[in-house]
Parts: sequence; C-alpha cells; structure tokens
Amino acid sequence: MKYNFDEVIDRRNTNAMSLGGYRNYLFGGSDEFDSDYSDDELIPMWIADMEFASPPEVIEAIKERADHGIFGYSQIFDPNYFKTFLNWSKHYYDWEFDTQHMVTSHGVIPALFALVKYICAADEKVLIMTPSYAFFKLATEGGGLELVTSNLRYGDGHCTIDFEDFRSKAEDEKVRLTIFCNPHNPTGRVWSSDELRQFGEICLENNVMIISDEIHCDLLRTGKKFTPLAKLFPESDQIITCMAPSKTFNMAGFMIANIIIPNNELRSQWKKSQIPIDNPLSIVAAQTAYAKGHEWLEALQEYLDDNFAFLKNYLSQHLPKAIFNIPEATYLAWIDIGAYMSSEENLTLFFANKAGVLLEGDTMFVANGAGHIRLNLACPRKRLEIGLHRITRAIHELA
Repeated sequence: MKYNFDEVIDRRNTNAMSLGGYRNYLFGGSDEFDSDYSDDELIPMWIADMEFASPPEVIEAIKERADHGIFGYSQIFDPNYFKTFLNWSKHYYDWEFDTQHMVTSHGVIPALFALVKYICAADEKVLIMTPSYAFFKLATEGGGLELVTSNLRYGDGHCTIDFEDFRSKAEDEKVRLTIFCNPHNPTGRVWSSDELRQFGEICLENNVMIISDEIHCDLLRTGKKFTPLAKLFPESDQIITCMAPSKTFNMAGFMIANIIIPNNELRSQWKKSQIPIDNPLSIVAAQTAYAKGHEWLEALQEYLDDNFAFLKNYLSQHLPKAIFNIPEATYLAWIDIGAYMSSEENLTLFFANKAGVLLEGDTMFVANGAGHIRLNLACPRKRLEIGLHRITRAIHELA
C-alpha cells in the first residue's frame, strides 16, 4: 500500500492536544478523573484530528519552503492559491464561486466567533440544530447572544431535520443567524439536495443568514456525493461557506481555512476587522494539499470505509443493543449505547476511568444526544480494535 495508515505514530512530546489537552477540555481539571490506566496507556479517540501522517507531497512542500529560511509576515497574494481551491471545488462538488468572495481565516472556529459578532445585533438570536458541535454554542455565547435550538429527529440510528420545528424557530423575528453543519457533526449526515433546499428556503424567507460549516465535506464514504449549500442558491448573498484542509489532510495545527462571503458589506467588514496575516508554511501546505492530495484522499477514504465496517461488525457481535449506522461522511462514529448505560452516567468520564479511552459523550454536544458517544475512527485499525475491546469490557463489567 502506497500510504501506510496502519502505522502507529508516537505523538508524545509533540504538544498534541489529543494527548496533552484532554484533562482541561474533557474534564476541566475535575478530580473525578481518576483512570485505572496510566497516561501512556490512554487511547485518544476524542478530538477531531487524525492519527495518520499528512500527504507526503504536503510534507515535502513544507520542507522546501522551510529551506528558504525566512518566515516573515505573509499574506496570500498569489492568485494561484484561490484558483487551486476553486479547481478542487469544481472537481469534487461541481461548484464554482467568485474567488473575490473568498477570504482566509485562522480556522473555522475563529471565523465563527468573528462572524457571529459581525452579523448579529445585541438583542438578536442564533439558531442551531442539536446535537451540535459545541463551538456553535460557544460562538453564540461569546457574542453575548441568545441560543435557540431545534432537535434533529432520530430513527433507527438515522437523523433527519424536523422542518416544522425549525421553521417555527426561524420565524422568530429575533433569530438573525443560523449556524449549519454539512456534513453534520456528530451524526455524519450528508444532507440531500432536497433537505438543503428546504432548509435554505426557510432561512431566506425569514431573513435568517446562514453560516454553513462544511469542514468535513471531503471525508465522504465511497460513492457518496456532497453538495455545498450555497451551490443551490447562487443568487443569494446570505450564505457564508466555511471549508478547510484541516480535517481532510490532518492539518488542523496550521490554522488556515477558506471562507466564502458573497455579501459585500459583510466581507468588507471582515477585511477591515481581521488581522491580514497568514502563516507562510500554512499557505504552502494548503495549496499543495488541494493541488496534489487527490490520490492520498482516495486511499484515506478506503481505509476509513474499512474502519467503519470493522466497527459495525464489532458492535453487532459484542454490543448488539447499540444503535449505529455507518455515517455518510466524517471519520466520527455516533453510537447510541443508552441500552447499556444509565442516563445519569457521565460517559466521557466513565470510559476514561474504566476503559482508558478518551472519547466525547452526549453532554459534549449541546443537547439531544442522550446515551450517545462519539468515537474518532481516524486511527490505525489495531488501535481501534484495542479501544473497542476496552469499551466493551467496561460496559459488560457493569452488568
């Protein structure tokens, strides 16, 4: 195999969040974290980065840029950066946009925090669908705004949008913005064109601007197709699209994202308010990934497909009451283990203490996730197998 995704790469002493940041992020320094496993024995399956090396073409390009020796203030002036990302978008999503509408950010999360403040007045509200990526809530609270939630519907491990409820919330004249997630985190749904049209029409009819977080859009199961929301509403300037190479190519630490803002007034405010500096290594890494990362991404998708198939088979054998469907996208598994666990149990804390597996439980996703855990499957299969064995053993020991 050209790319060895089975390789276990030691991330100790690299300041990796997955190994060094879990105590504060997952437990807030709580003394309830008292694992039966040592730090070296813990298996991180929580934060959404990968245990795989980035594409070799990206690594070589970074080395070549580093050899230049100067890392001064930088900004993207070369139009080929924007052209390269546009070509990627046309190739994978059949979507073209005006590159004059594209800006870069130090990540999708920083973009969310800034845009919420630019878009909403002090007395306005932000609408999200739950379960939700926690930073949608944090960005809303960071702007001093009220959060409104609409629960997704579950059915046999599959989730859908409750359009009646969502519409009723969007009709509130104080709801100015919705933060949307496509593909959805944590469930992995790739919303269909029909769902996207209905969602977009509700928002636009009610003067609700949309930030569409599409950071997982490249991480599809084989044979699945992704449609950017803005592609379906080419005449609207009320949809902001957020994409990045960070999830796709395991480059989150470079802190670079592509934000498409078609609204002239909002884009002008962005440019006036944001610090116009990009990391010179990040620029090279991102452009190279979009230009030369196709083959690596295809191999990654195949490996992730196999990891999900492994998980599905493992659960059917060892935790048959768990509810799980292979997601249409992402490398994240959203598993309902409510049949085995008390609703009062802190699932993140339980599995850290009793299984030595760091994962994110239901309380990490705002609301509507009772009994669920989210597992990051972007890891070598052997590590996945060990993690699942520990999780299963900890559950069975409760009986």
